[in-house]
Amino acid sequence: MSTAYVATALVTIAANTFSGFAAMTRLKPIMRTLGPALTRAGVPESWLVFPIGALKAAGALGLALGLLGLPLIGTAAAAGLILYFVCALYTHLRVYDFSPQFFLAIVFLGLAVATLTLDPMLVLNVAR
Repeated sequence: MSTAYVATALVTIAANTFSGFAAMTRLKPIMRTLGPALTRAGVPESWLVFPIGALKAAGALGLALGLLGLPLIGTAAAAGLILYFVCALYTHLRVYDFSPQFFLAIVFLGLAVATLTLDPMLVLNVAR
């Protein structure tokens, strides 16, 4: 397991854990900008616990399990987070919502893509 993969996975885990927790608990500083973005995107606030917060937390947990010795779960979690954030970006784009959450979703998507790209299960070993 490369240092780059571990570092990227840890940052992705931390970001999604915090984001999932903030969504599920409706953390007040986050809700100042998230609430209006949800309204513009047509997403009910009741979705903050499930699916929004739960899927981010599950993705973070899956990545952590991947680091702890269950590599296929880590790979699936990274792919799931990519799918989640592609859908989130689509939701913002379809209503022309370019709020801070839109740009934050781009960052989160980049982290998930980087984690999957560096995943040792997918890296070819050409040093034979």
